[in-house]
Amino acid sequence: MSKWIRLDKYLSDMNRGTRSQLRQAVQKGRVEVNGVPEMRPERKVCPQEDEIVMDGERISYHSVEYYMLNKPAGVVSATEDRRYPTVVSLLGEGKRKDLFPVGRLDIDTEGLLLLTNDGLLAHQLLSPAKHVDKQYYARVLGKLPEDAVLKFAGGITLEDGTQTLPAELHIHDQTDQHAEVYLTVQEGKFHQVKRMFEAVGCHVEYLKRISMGPLVLDPALQSGRYRALSDPEIARLKKSPDYKDGLSGEIMCKKAVIFDLDGTLVDSMWMWHDIDVEYLAGYGWNCPPMLQREIEGMSFTETAIYFKERFAIPDSLDEIKAAWVQMSLDKYRHEVPLKKGAGRFLNYLKGKGIRLGIATSNGSDMVQAVLKAQGVVEDFDCVVTACEVAHGKPAPDIYLKVASELGVEPQDCLVFEDIPAGIVAGKAAGMTVCAVEDEHSAWLRAEKIALADYYVRDYEELL
Repeated sequence: MSKWIRLDKYLSDMNRGTRSQLRQAVQKGRVEVNGVPEMRPERKVCPQEDEIVMDGERISYHSVEYYMLNKPAGVVSATEDRRYPTVVSLLGEGKRKDLFPVGRLDIDTEGLLLLTNDGLLAHQLLSPAKHVDKQYYARVLGKLPEDAVLKFAGGITLEDGTQTLPAELHIHDQTDQHAEVYLTVQEGKFHQVKRMFEAVGCHVEYLKRISMGPLVLDPALQSGRYRALSDPEIARLKKSPDYKDGLSGEIMCKKAVIFDLDGTLVDSMWMWHDIDVEYLAGYGWNCPPMLQREIEGMSFTETAIYFKERFAIPDSLDEIKAAWVQMSLDKYRHEVPLKKGAGRFLNYLKGKGIRLGIATSNGSDMVQAVLKAQGVVEDFDCVVTACEVAHGKPAPDIYLKVASELGVEPQDCLVFEDIPAGIVAGKAAGMTVCAVEDEHSAWLRAEKIALADYYVRDYEELL
């Protein structure tokens, strides 16, 4: 933008009326520049330095604007429409007149929509070559095929023969009549999500977009409401989704890095699901589909208490924990690998003189088993389990204890976590937190990105 701009264009850009209307307003003395009435519409003003007031209201100038809208049903993703209200009309007056929606949501689809006048950013988010993730929550009628997750992962052939890109389907809950799912796609074909489910014999009755790249729908934003994006949100949108540059700089400013274990440092969440299924089957129970979310962040002892009370397990807490340890040790020693790039990343951190710690809900025997098996036990300066503190995650106790044992202040620590409760715990401790992708919590990706300061798919991205 040029430093100088005509007064009537300044006001027109900020959607205060047409150029002819604004010329008349200026000529009638309704506009002041730096406290002095200005009668010349052609007067050149500097948006960065001059104060413009119209009818007693200060008019700030923004060359680019960014707004998050929680789109309601019944509103079209357009700037103009003769039949229906538009998403732009929901913004009201006082916004730039050149705002437009980035992409589109069907008229009956709700959720996250970005409105801006930044064409370059819109291209980066919408270009098929960029493969930007868009996550949706859907309620689906009909019974999903048993191999639905694999079908979506391989790409769906739509009824007209169009082939979609691979998509991530996570089934939150389902019966024979309906399902609640989260679906992540990287393209935006016409009615794509609905057509994908139709191709497997189901019907979408409700659809809501909850994230687009690193931008996540604010849970406090009511339907039909909007807010300006924060500076960090704008910065994240303009960077690659993993925020690599910012995170790499953050690492160099920290004195310690603390890792959660399961799902963060080692790829083990699959194992705990299998153990839960096998253990509960021994007492005649089917494993509830949301069990892992219900026990998220609990210490080993708290989890044992939960199992004993919910499933009426007759064994003592020590017997329950001993059974889990026995079932897990062999897998930890022989089947559980480090997350992709984790070994090299640990070496990188040690080479920089950064102290390393672990904060885990697991028992110490299991922690030692997997760290020794992977040859990284000597890399860590301390290991703290949730049983050593008063409360499990999302309380900050465990992270504060690790920082204390490492001899560093909480603000000098960077935490890596794979679950929302752990992210909340790290933030509550006053630490910077990076969310880590894990297959078993992928359906929570939007929530994790919203809670954390950074997000990575794997540690290779940081090397």
